Amino acid sequence: MSAAHRVRILAIVAIAAASVTAHAAAPVGVRLPDFEQVVLGNGAQVALMVKRDTPMVAMNVIVRGGSLADAPGREGTVSLLAELMQKGAGQRDAVQFAEAIEGAGGELAIGADTEGLVAGASFLGRDVALMIELLSDALLRPRLDAAEFDKVRALAIQSIAAAKDSDPRALVGAYGDAWLFRAHPYGRAVGGDEESLGKVTLDDLKSAYRAQVRGDRLIITVAGDFEPADVRRRLEQAFGSWPRAAGPAPVASAAAREQGRRVLLVDKPGATQTYFWLGNVGASRTDPERTAQAVVNTVFGGRFTSMLNTELRIKSGLTYGARSAFDRLAQPGAFSITSFTATESTVPALDLALATLDRLHRDGLDDAALASARTYMLGQFPPTLETNGALAGRLADLLLYGLGRDDVDGYAQRIAAVDGAAVRRSIDATFPSSSDLAIVLIGDAASIRNDVRKYGPVTEMSITDPRFAPR
Repeated sequence: MSAAHRVRILAIVAIAAASVTAHAAAPVGVRLPDFEQVVLGNGAQVALMVKRDTPMVAMNVIVRGGSLADAPGREGTVSLLAELMQKGAGQRDAVQFAEAIEGAGGELAIGADTEGLVAGASFLGRDVALMIELLSDALLRPRLDAAEFDKVRALAIQSIAAAKDSDPRALVGAYGDAWLFRAHPYGRAVGGDEESLGKVTLDDLKSAYRAQVRGDRLIITVAGDFEPADVRRRLEQAFGSWPRAAGPAPVASAAAREQGRRVLLVDKPGATQTYFWLGNVGASRTDPERTAQAVVNTVFGGRFTSMLNTELRIKSGLTYGARSAFDRLAQPGAFSITSFTATESTVPALDLALATLDRLHRDGLDDAALASARTYMLGQFPPTLETNGALAGRLADLLLYGLGRDDVDGYAQRIAAVDGAAVRRSIDATFPSSSDLAIVLIGDAASIRNDVRKYGPVTEMSITDPRFAPR
């Protein structure tokens, strides 16, 4: 999942794609609508936000832990568990569960990311009781059927194999994380790899469920048209007696930043494209400098007119797109630069990406670039809070990372406060030097092997290897 490589919260209702341009001289702030917080009897955290502008209600549930709970060599366990929870629960088998959702015109999905098992749903307000029933069944009373497990696991393995064959762009982040973080938990693929998935058993899922999916690890958020007293009562009845876990949710320590450069060459014989990933340890979700980092990244690789995309696509035509992104977790995840290019253009494209990173460090951002980034970000922020699903997801994110509503309410003010000094601090402290990078290349090794040795020591593996990291 990706991360973008990894999205912290599963969004069920799509956020409008249209941007809103900010024209006012002073920053126009967006306030998070009022909400109340409740703690259930077992310690589960609840946030309720009433919004009556549409007759819809959205609900998000996070169970802390995520793929961090996967045993080494069994990566993908929690991801498979999340998928299997939707294949029959309570009194309903897989077909009946799906029919109950579709019959109400609702949406419900469960997935996993690094730090949580995540469920999201969107229903008409009149069906809020059904929504809570279905989500509580899926989470508290999953059938974990053996036949459905075999289907889910087979499909997960097939999906990875298909991506390797047809579109490695979907996997370059998994290779990048594995290469950068190595044995650190953030290097584990959330969805597992072909080797680990082949080892995961139904008993592994059941053990993970008993150990990890427990009441005190719950974060529940509801946004939309509902009666709060009724929902509080239903949530307490549905989730409040769920037992607590025997111990704390798994957490990761901070990983050390990469020093120097090293290259992983993933051989895909006959490939006409090289997919590349350049990265280092970045910044956490709660980093005090996250706003300045986001401003810099917007200019560097976070929009169509970014420095990276301008150089690699618009001016040179070496690629159809280039971007940079932060994977923000409780601890710093990866900062990465990703793109792809024709095999014969591998070195020119890499050289240009590295030169652009060097230019960022050398020149920083001028006043015009800083002002443009501020305007762009102020315009892009309001649509991320337009729907009930987006609001429920935002509330869940705040609770997961222990952030207050000022993370939203103070956004415009923090953007306005980013000045040249903050930009320089962010670049120097967070954006990696071009000489300190973990590099992943997926392409035809025979064509590029000799040329890419200039970037650092090269380790090779085959794309047919069932892992995302060399043995």
